[in-house]
Amino acid sequence: MKIDLTQDMIDQGLTCPVGKRKIEYCDAKEVPGLYVLVTSSASANSSYYLRWKQHGKTKHTRIARVTDITLAEARSRALTLRREIATGNLTEEREQKRKQQMTYSDLFEEYVTYKRPFKRSIGKDIQFYNLRIKARFGSRLLSSISRHDLQKFQADLIKEELSEATADLYLRLLKHSMSLAEQWEYIEKSPGKGLKLFNPDNAVENHLSKEELKRLVDVLMSDENQPVCQIVLWLLSTGARLNEALKARWEHIDRNKRQWTIPATNAKSKRSRVVPLNDTAMGILEQLETEGQHETLWVNAKTGKRYTTIQKVWQRLRLKAGLPHFRLHDARHSFAAMVANDGTTSLYAIGTLLGHKSNVSTRRYAKYSSDTLQSISNHASDVIQDAMNGDT
Repeated sequence: MKIDLTQDMIDQGLTCPVGKRKIEYCDAKEVPGLYVLVTSSASANSSYYLRWKQHGKTKHTRIARVTDITLAEARSRALTLRREIATGNLTEEREQKRKQQMTYSDLFEEYVTYKRPFKRSIGKDIQFYNLRIKARFGSRLLSSISRHDLQKFQADLIKEELSEATADLYLRLLKHSMSLAEQWEYIEKSPGKGLKLFNPDNAVENHLSKEELKRLVDVLMSDENQPVCQIVLWLLSTGARLNEALKARWEHIDRNKRQWTIPATNAKSKRSRVVPLNDTAMGILEQLETEGQHETLWVNAKTGKRYTTIQKVWQRLRLKAGLPHFRLHDARHSFAAMVANDGTTSLYAIGTLLGHKSNVSTRRYAKYSSDTLQSISNHASDVIQDAMNGDT
């Protein structure tokens, strides 16, 4: 956006328009190529940049944050850079010096801009940064951050009585962002390389016993809030994630082939997959009254829009069924356990049904297959025992 930049405008705070990830406010008259980059996630950390070309390629050189220098100073530095570019004096040595002056806060701003278009959990990253990382590393030069610094930060997180899993989330963010700094040639080597995480085995898996399943199904079949009950039963029948179910559209359903296609935009793995619909799932479709009336399968009668959450109703339903610790995501685990206990289904097939990217996530269900194998083995033992006892 080309505007007549003024110091008053910058002091009042330039903002990113709603619905946009970033915007460039270009200095229309004074210095061609000078602009302020404002992102939706970090508008308070907006910076001056100079856009220029070299050998036909457009380059962007960061000058400073708008809070660190005035507009007049930014224009002066931009003009100096333009002269150096014109005379060929913007050397690699000078560019390297600029990189060496980069702080972790500068890096994180670029990290957010880079990751936001395709990382759904970028909001969590920003939260972790603001909670603890900013105070610890925000003002530090990238070149000054060592592996020992990261290890000490890791130890301090545990001293704060954070869980090992939560501490790993902080360290993964630091490791990944510093790895990108290495790729972008801001530093020679990431200090996160070789840093060991806790990787605790703390996966919570609540799957229903036959008696618990009976109690839950009885509630789902009789409760007055049938739309939400149908959603829960759909999760149990398909092994889908809640978000995938809530975004399911009628155009994704093929009754003839008994298939539900989950598009990549709705899938956590960002890859589309086809879910076979069993008799229970097909029965749920027959009960829905939204086909031809709405685009999505489940619609909130009060708002006329698709459900975005069912947590409040689910809390009531699970207490009614006597399952206070059973989470909605546990319906997915229960589906996998039921399939694994069939005894004929491979872990690969289970992983395909659940849409796992790798077999690492699927291995947790190996124990259910093992139970079935044990039962089969015990049957062979019974036959042998009968023979040993002289039974025919």
